[in-house]
Amino acid sequence: MVEGWRNGFREATNSKPLFVTIYATVIIGVLVSSFYVFSAIYSPTNGSSSWLSSPPLSTAGKIHRLPQENVTLELLVAPPPPQALPPPVPKEAEGKSLDKIWVSPPRDKKMPPLETFKLTKELFGKRVKDNVIIVTFGNYAFMDFILTWVKHLTDLDLSNILVGAMDTKLLEALYWKGVPVFDMGSHMSTVDVGWGSPTFHKMGREKVILIDSVLPFGYELLMCDTDMVWLKNPLPYLARYPDADVLTSSDQVVPTVVDDSLDLWQQVGAAYNIGIFHWRPTESAKKLAKEWKEILLADDKVWDQNGFNEIVRRQLGPSVDGDSGLFYAYDGNLKVGVLPASIFCSGHTYFVQAMYQQLRLEPYAVHTTFQYAGTEGKRHRLREGMVFYDPPEYYDSPGGFISFKPSIPKSLLLDGKHTIDSHFVLVNHQMKQIRSALAIASLLNRTLVIPPIWCRLDRLWFGHPGTLQGSMTRQPFICPLDHVFEVNIMLKELPEDEFGPGIGIREYSFLDNPLLPKQVKESWLDVQLCQEGKEGCEASNNTSPSQVLKFPKRSNEDTFKAIFSSFKDVKVIKFSSIEDALIGFSDKEREERFRRRVKRYVGIWCCEENKTPGHIYYDMYWDEKPGWKPVPPQTPEEDHPHL
Repeated sequence: MVEGWRNGFREATNSKPLFVTIYATVIIGVLVSSFYVFSAIYSPTNGSSSWLSSPPLSTAGKIHRLPQENVTLELLVAPPPPQALPPPVPKEAEGKSLDKIWVSPPRDKKMPPLETFKLTKELFGKRVKDNVIIVTFGNYAFMDFILTWVKHLTDLDLSNILVGAMDTKLLEALYWKGVPVFDMGSHMSTVDVGWGSPTFHKMGREKVILIDSVLPFGYELLMCDTDMVWLKNPLPYLARYPDADVLTSSDQVVPTVVDDSLDLWQQVGAAYNIGIFHWRPTESAKKLAKEWKEILLADDKVWDQNGFNEIVRRQLGPSVDGDSGLFYAYDGNLKVGVLPASIFCSGHTYFVQAMYQQLRLEPYAVHTTFQYAGTEGKRHRLREGMVFYDPPEYYDSPGGFISFKPSIPKSLLLDGKHTIDSHFVLVNHQMKQIRSALAIASLLNRTLVIPPIWCRLDRLWFGHPGTLQGSMTRQPFICPLDHVFEVNIMLKELPEDEFGPGIGIREYSFLDNPLLPKQVKESWLDVQLCQEGKEGCEASNNTSPSQVLKFPKRSNEDTFKAIFSSFKDVKVIKFSSIEDALIGFSDKEREERFRRRVKRYVGIWCCEENKTPGHIYYDMYWDEKPGWKPVPPQTPEEDHPHL
C-alpha cells in the first residue's frame, strides 16, 4: 500500500499542477478521515483521558473475539458480502446485565413448580451473555463441588452460568441459595454413584443429551464437569479461536507447547477429555453431538468419553491454517482445537508436575483427574490447592488442631538415584512420623493437619520407570496425599468398637488458607521436644515468654493428656518435631483398635515395570518387620493390604 502511494505521488509530480492539487486533496482527506476513525476507536470512556486506556468491560469481550490485527481492518474496508456475515446473535444473548447469583429468594415465597425449571431456550436465554453460557450438572452428592464451581465463576465476575440438577433435592437446594438451576429430568439418586458404575455411565449420557439439546438454541456452550474449578476467566481465551467448532481439554501429560497457544494436535496422543470443552452452535458441531448421542444410546457399555474420542478421531487433519492450531476432524469439516494441558490442567499437570508454574503461565482451570481415592480424593486435592470452598465449621474444629514439622534428612530426599527402594525409604520415614501424629491427635481428640509428603516416584495405573517420559515431573516432588494414603478410608466413619475413635484430618495447606478464621490463626502454641533431664525439660504446662512449651521426648499417654489438657482452648498446637514424641498408649486395647484403623489408611505404589502384579503395598508398621523390602506380591495370597 505504501509503495502504491509513492508511485502515485511520483506520477503526479510529473503531471500538470491540477493533478498535483487533486492528489494532495485526496491524501489530506484520507489522513483526516483516518484521524477520526482512530479517534473513534481510542476515544476515552468512563471518564478516562488516556487514548491507550482499556475498552469498557461491556465491549472488551467483543473486541477480543477478533484477532487484534483485524480490529482496525473492519473499520477501514468495505463490509463483507451478506453470505460471509456470521449468524445473527439472538437478541436475548447480547451483552446484558444478568440477575445476580447468591441472592436467595424470600423465605415466605413458595418453591415454583418443577415445570418452571424445565430445559427450554427461554430458560437458557435468561442466563446467556454475549451468546455464551457456562454449564455443569450433577446430583445432590456433589452439592459442595457445585457450590465451589459456581463461587469461582462469580469471583471471576461471570454470571452467565446454569447448573443442571439430576435430582429434585439438588434443584431445591440450589434454588434457595440463589444459584441458577434447571431440571435435567433425570430423577437420579442423590448419593455418590462412583466412577465406572452403571449410574456413572448414565450421567455421561445425560451430558451428551444436554449438549445435543442446547446447541439448536444457537448459544455457545462451555460444558464442564463438577470436579473442576475455574481459576481465570476462560472466555477471552476461547474467543481467540472464533473459527473453532469444538475446543476440548485432554489427558496429555507431555507438553507440546511452552506458551499459552493451543496444543499441537499432531503431538497429542492422549485422550481428549470431555470434562472441559467448548461448543459453538455450528452445523458441524450439531452433527457431531447428534451422532455421539445416538452411539451412546445404542450401546450402554460405551463410555461417553471413549465414544467422543472414537468418532472425533475418525479423521484427524489437516490443519485449518498454519497459525491457529485448529485442525479438521470427525467428518473432515469439524474444526477442533486442543486446549493446552499446561493451563487447562488435569490432576497430573497441576498437582504432580505443576507444569504451569515451571512454564511461568497462569492456569485457567484444574480438573481432578489422575487421582486415586474417589470423590473424597478429588475434594482433598482441591483442598490441598486451596481452591475448594468449605463451610466455616471446617476451619474451626471444636477440638482444635495439631500440626508438626516433619524431619527429613537431606540424604533421603536428594542423595542417590530415584529408585523404588529410595522412594520407599523416603516415604516410610515420613509415614512413621504421620503415624505418631495420628496417635497423638487421637489421644488429644484433635484434628491432624497432615504435612506435605515428598515422593521420589510418580504413581500411575501401569508400569513405568518412575516418571512419565517427556513430562515435566521433578524428582523429588510433593505428591498428593492420595498417592500414598487411602483418603477415602481416612475420611470414612469406621465402627469405633473395632477401630477406636475417628481421627479428623486436614490438608497440608490448611493453616495457610485465607479462609482460616482469625480466632484460629491467633490461638497458637508451639511445642519443642526436648531430652528429659536437661535443663528446662520437664513435663510441665509452663510456657516460655514467647509462648513456647518444652515437652519431653518419649512421653506416655498419661503425660500427654495431663499436660495438654491445660491447653484445650488453644486452637492450634504445633510440634517442632514428632519423632520419638510418644512411646505408646497406656490402654493396650485402645492401641490395638488404633493399629487396626491406621493400617487401613495406606494404599499402594504403582507400578513396577514388566511385573504382574507390579504394585507394592505400603505398610504403616513397616519398621516392626526386620528386613522389610518394597516388592510386589509374590503370590496371589500375598496380594492384599498389610492388615
